Amino acid sequence: MENQHNKKWIIIYGSVAVALIVIYYLVNLPIFISWEQYIPFVRKLSLSLFLIAVIFLLSKLIERLINSQNHIEGDRYNLLRIVRFLAIVFSLIVAASFLFQNLYAAAVSFGLISLVLGFALQAPIASFIAWIYLVFRRSYLVGDRIQIKGFRGDVIEINYLDTSILECSGDYLGNDRRSGRIIRFPNSLILREEIINYSGPLIPFIWNETAIQIAFSSDLQFVEECLLEAAQKDFKEQYPQYEMQKHTQWEPSVYFRNNIYAWMEAVISYPVEPTDTTDRRNRILKLALPILNAAPEKVKFPGGVAR
Repeated sequence: MENQHNKKWIIIYGSVAVALIVIYYLVNLPIFISWEQYIPFVRKLSLSLFLIAVIFLLSKLIERLINSQNHIEGDRYNLLRIVRFLAIVFSLIVAASFLFQNLYAAAVSFGLISLVLGFALQAPIASFIAWIYLVFRRSYLVGDRIQIKGFRGDVIEINYLDTSILECSGDYLGNDRRSGRIIRFPNSLILREEIINYSGPLIPFIWNETAIQIAFSSDLQFVEECLLEAAQKDFKEQYPQYEMQKHTQWEPSVYFRNNIYAWMEAVISYPVEPTDTTDRRNRILKLALPILNAAPEKVKFPGGVAR
């Protein structure tokens, strides 16, 4: 779909460029001699517009090339943003050269304007600089789940001035599911706040854990085996694409700890995709609890008011 959209604009910019270069040479024909005083202006205008059309044509060709490559979604998004930004910058340079006959005067005027705008637009400029930092530092990409200043969610857009995330958890949920709300914050926030990115060295997984309460007299070996079997079975069913390349650091593990209510907790730690934390916890419990409940002589759970 994106390539079809680019193809349409490639045809448009290409046609406009051809038309403008034709105008540039046609105005020199004797038929236009009566408009001689306007010819230099028309030629310069048509040449400037031709160059701008060529710049945007090249940008669309590069975008088409980027979309055809097998890039990570976040990298492709950043590359497209850079190409579009450079196209705008070069177009403004061409437009400035048309508007100002004296390039030195244009440079001085641009410098004075930049000085004034620098004071008036400090916050947007800081956010734009932060965007450049994001592009090269790759603190987060589109598709990553991040946490910053109490906000947590999945990055859906990184603009030149702000970032949009689809909120997870939030004020109304007690789990890690998406709340449906969109949070937008200025890019400058990353220059003064720490960022937690869920796409760490174990990508695409992070570690999560789930605890169940059992009695001290339970068969701990049996409990451990049941929890591990449930986690491994769910991994195989839900992440078959990673089963063949399964790393040792992705192996689930079980540990036991005391509970403040005098019971013991059996805790299963397991790898999970950041967007699947709540569902994977539910699946593991649904697989493990029937097996544990079927062996009351080996596993005892809190009962009555002690539960």
